[in-house]
Amino acid sequence: MRGRIIFVTAFIAAGAGSAGVVQANEAMLKKYNCTACHAIDKKLVGPAYKEVAKKYKGNKDAAAMLVQKVKKGGQGVWGPIPMPPNPVVPDADLKAMVDYILSL
Repeated sequence: MRGRIIFVTAFIAAGAGSAGVVQANEAMLKKYNCTACHAIDKKLVGPAYKEVAKKYKGNKDAAAMLVQKVKKGGQGVWGPIPMPPNPVVPDADLKAMVDYILSL
């Protein structure tokens, strides 16, 4: 019985940790105003995060490429509306946000 309690406690703690990471990444997306143009599951000005994840699924170079795209801005991949550059966002935050988006 004790083994089951430890397992269940560890399982619940792992889930709580995952939820905390998701909340932290979503908070960063809001902090850096990404949510002004993007949403998780619907197109706003830019593509939905889930569409980005779908487009780049299986592309091992996607995370690094997207970090640079977010940092420098871009146009044409998702239509004519340009994404402005975000040079003041720390690289670690960019990577965390991109990794989260690609995980959706």
